[in-house]
Amino acid sequence: MIPALDTGLAAASHREARLLLRCKKGDSMARQKKISALTPLLLAAGMLLAAAGCGPRPDTQMAPMRDGVRLATDCFIPRATPAPVILVRTVYGRSDKSYRTTARGLKASGIGLVVQDTRGRFGSEGADRVFLDDAWGDLQDGADTVAWLRSQPWCNGTVVTMGGSALGITQILMAPATQDIAGQSISVACSSLYDVAYIGGVWNKALVEDWTTGQGNDYMLQTWRDHPRQDAFWDQLDAEARAGRVTAPAIHFGGWWDIFQQGTINNFTSRQYGGGAGARGNQFLVMGPWAHGRQQDLGDLALPDNYDFPQSDLEWALMQYWLTGAGPEVMESPRVYYYVLGDVDNAAAPGNVWRTADDWPPLETQPLEFHLGPSHALSTIPPAQAESYAFTFDPAHPCPTHGGANLSLPAGPFDQRQVSGRSDVVSFATKKLTEPVEATGRISVRLFVQTTAPDTDFTAKLVDIYPDDREILLTDSIQRLKYRSGGAAAEPVAPGETTELTIDLWSFSIIFNAGHRIGVQISSSNYPRFEVNPNTGADFPDNASGVTATNTILTGPDHPSALILPVPQG
Repeated sequence: MIPALDTGLAAASHREARLLLRCKKGDSMARQKKISALTPLLLAAGMLLAAAGCGPRPDTQMAPMRDGVRLATDCFIPRATPAPVILVRTVYGRSDKSYRTTARGLKASGIGLVVQDTRGRFGSEGADRVFLDDAWGDLQDGADTVAWLRSQPWCNGTVVTMGGSALGITQILMAPATQDIAGQSISVACSSLYDVAYIGGVWNKALVEDWTTGQGNDYMLQTWRDHPRQDAFWDQLDAEARAGRVTAPAIHFGGWWDIFQQGTINNFTSRQYGGGAGARGNQFLVMGPWAHGRQQDLGDLALPDNYDFPQSDLEWALMQYWLTGAGPEVMESPRVYYYVLGDVDNAAAPGNVWRTADDWPPLETQPLEFHLGPSHALSTIPPAQAESYAFTFDPAHPCPTHGGANLSLPAGPFDQRQVSGRSDVVSFATKKLTEPVEATGRISVRLFVQTTAPDTDFTAKLVDIYPDDREILLTDSIQRLKYRSGGAAAEPVAPGETTELTIDLWSFSIIFNAGHRIGVQISSSNYPRFEVNPNTGADFPDNASGVTATNTILTGPDHPSALILPVPQG
């Protein structure tokens, strides 16, 4: 059973998995594990009313866009009109039965539900360019749909949007294009599509290729591959950079092992502190110990019973306020809810708790450097002597992916001993901690490196090493050497030249317990999560024949390679 995004909703989860990663006929369904798409509210409404059978049939209309293309739109209109409306724009098909049962529950509250197929999908006309026409370009389907809804006699002008994953992406793209959205519930959504396609300048292979193949869409796959640099094409898909145009309040749900983890946080912070009137100061963030769906047994960890969000009524309270004005006191709630991971085997250990805050980052922290040093040590004391660690990276035999922030691959906190013993993985670890150490916020690894190749990649993993030597993956990422200063332009490095780079490990909140060790593992591949670097300077291995590289990590006084953790002050 695949858990859904709220407690008690497991029966709906298989349906959500099919929606999120729709496979072509004959494809393996096993790749769809651990996935759910819609927000807790939609799932909850459907489950609560499932016993009553299907809900009302929709009034299907073809909503016209500015270029004359019409989008198939199911309108569930309550008896008493005009009424406020919840809008869902989906790439997965508006005909799912759960929308009818959801509509019945909303109808009892005098709220309409509108579900629309995005351009070129299912019943909608036009070319399927997957998200490109949802934003603020020449075509603005999201904004046009909101304007069309507000012009209908059965709508009172109040429109709230909701949805998760791809349905969340349609929301973040429409928000800067219209000031007529009363609120948004956004689950597990990115803030920039470039940061979905390329992480650290590296093609996000498994996620993008598996998802687009499942959708039967070749446009996105080829178009995104044609733009490996962060050029003008990606500007039209960067909602974070346009947060100042957003006026909608919102609640953002994310997970520490989710594919859009940092994007969820960035959506919150960019709007909360840089949004337009109505958005600024009115964002809410929920970060839990989840992947792209919620489940208690995640990777190689069995999470404590409090793994799910304890204030599941917060979303509905916000929605009611945005839709009807009822319950304004909900806006006095804390703005941030986050789960602090701890030793899951020790009930007395610190952590494994939910906290609230009014800001993100939630604590006053200072960057604490754990220096990579001699004998594979990781220490807050800078090493007095230099040491180098060389390994061979062969693109024909990359280090395999084992957990992490995945969609179609197994996701979550897996024990890395299956791969960390490879000759192309260099591991560093602290001594056993004598007292707990908390890290909450943005995490990075600074490396001083050399390579014998024209270009290469460096990966990093942060692991919690348990007393029984399990190496539990917390967060990991990759950085292409030539894109070390950002994805806009390549900066080649001469073979043998010493270069500094930073690997962004996104964010996390954890208390490493006493008796544990903090570990960092460095390599040059993590396949098939990330595309393999051919070490030739090409962006893709199919552009040229790959070559073997000798990659070296430098440490010591002149090359202070380090894991950098945000540690609370005091």
